[in-house]
Amino acid sequence: MDDQEIRATLSAKEADLLEQMARLTRPEQDQGAISFGKRVGDGTAMAVDRLTAVGAHDNLQGILDQVRRAQAKLEEGTYGRCDECGEEILEGRLEVRPWSTHCLAHS
Repeated sequence: MDDQEIRATLSAKEADLLEQMARLTRPEQDQGAISFGKRVGDGTAMAVDRLTAVGAHDNLQGILDQVRRAQAKLEEGTYGRCDECGEEILEGRLEVRPWSTHCLAHS
């Protein structure tokens, strides 16, 4: 992939991640109180759903940070090199995951 293709791929991934994160943070229509009882009920299910959404949001944020770091590396001229050891990241890894900023040994 050339630099323009990499830029386009990273930009598309960034936009996709931002959209996914926005969906996770949109308030639900029914914001009823959450209650915990002895039995699993709607309140407990809502709490679990919210906790799951928070975890998913955190995961997406981590990937977004990697995408933005890869974009910065592209601008710096260090794209394709491991942030930890400076060695080249395998081409196959970058094809599958263009936002990789670490080699396999340091990922």
